[in-house]
Amino acid sequence: MKSIRIMLILFAAILTAGVAQAQTVRVQLSLKDALNYAIKNSESVKKARLDIEGGKYKTQEVRSAALPQITGTGTFTDQVVKQQLFFNGQVIPIGTTYNASAQAQLSQQVFNKQVFTGLQAARTSEDYYNLNAELTEENTIEMVSTSYYQVLVNRQKLAVIDTNIKNVRRIENIVSTQYENGLAKKIDLDRVKVNITNLQNQRDQLVNGITQQENLLKYYMGMPVTTRIDIPELELSNINPSVKELVNEDSLNVEKRTEFQIVKKQEDLLSLQKKAYEAEYYPTLSLTSNYSVNGLSDQVGFRDSRSYGMGAVGLTLRVPIFDGFKTRSKVRQAKVDLLQNQEDQRNLSNSLNLAYENAKLQLQNSLNTINSQGENVKLAEEVYTSTQNNYKNGLAGLTDLLDAENDLTEAQNSHSQALLNYKLAEIQLIKSNGNIKSLLN
Repeated sequence: MKSIRIMLILFAAILTAGVAQAQTVRVQLSLKDALNYAIKNSESVKKARLDIEGGKYKTQEVRSAALPQITGTGTFTDQVVKQQLFFNGQVIPIGTTYNASAQAQLSQQVFNKQVFTGLQAARTSEDYYNLNAELTEENTIEMVSTSYYQVLVNRQKLAVIDTNIKNVRRIENIVSTQYENGLAKKIDLDRVKVNITNLQNQRDQLVNGITQQENLLKYYMGMPVTTRIDIPELELSNINPSVKELVNEDSLNVEKRTEFQIVKKQEDLLSLQKKAYEAEYYPTLSLTSNYSVNGLSDQVGFRDSRSYGMGAVGLTLRVPIFDGFKTRSKVRQAKVDLLQNQEDQRNLSNSLNLAYENAKLQLQNSLNTINSQGENVKLAEEVYTSTQNNYKNGLAGLTDLLDAENDLTEAQNSHSQALLNYKLAEIQLIKSNGNIKSLLN
């Protein structure tokens, strides 16, 4: 028993260590990895794929109406009290005590325009679900890419703040030494400490914001939010701003966009719906047949029973004559729906072109900002270095040094924000061109 207890303790310790190690494992996540993970695990993508599967079953359901319909029925009757007939002053019971019957019926649509139109609509619905799944994947790629770069840039801003905190702490050491030697005032030391506190508060807020943005990224990906992720820092340095490579045409071909294809597919479905309503004007013809067997007996177990069969084959023709203008109203409603769809197409076309033109403008503006902010960062670094040397030599005041530090921080963060704006505009432009899935490669 003692050895078993020791083995259980060792097993529990190994299991606990394994769980602790699993919790500390961090997943290296490039943009390509994040996107491919999202395509496989995103709940919205999975649901869209289930819609495709459900659409196939709906098609099978509609197709069943065009196939033979066979039903079987069976009955058993025990006439506890038989019907009686009065004849010639006597009461004569009629009928048998036990009756049983079995019947099979078959019907087949020979001509039914509604059924055949519904079958076309079901097949078109399958195409619609496929397009909708395609759009869901594209939207997921857009959201994951946007969130990924937001995390990346915020981490870059965090690195800037950490560097600046180190620089200000060096200044604090210098001013503290000067204060101890009577070369600086206490207010100078307090100002430096206030500056450090402000930077630390900014850092805490940024850390919380990064955590929230990472959780949102994992949510879009369909990844458990408890998973720890690492985004390579090289991703940001690999940004190579360019406009000409992304803008290959002056105008957008909206027909390539999945959103527009979905609206066009909706037009097809509405057109088929109108045809289905119009089909109610047409007569329907169906083939029917049935066969039944009846058994009669006065004894339990149908001993000495008598049985006979019956069968029939026929055609049923249904001709609509007047329905109070119900069908006419439904056809007119379908026409209105088609007209609304055409307006939706025009509006969507304008909206997609607007997004495309705005993305081009934002891309160019971001590129100009990146170039100007890059030069501004270099200038701010030179000013800070020069001011720091002048302060050490007594040629500049503490205010000048702190201002130069703040200007450098602001310039670096503005440059990072410009890179983020560029990547977001780039994603929008790639999506506008209908090439958002190229980010997976």
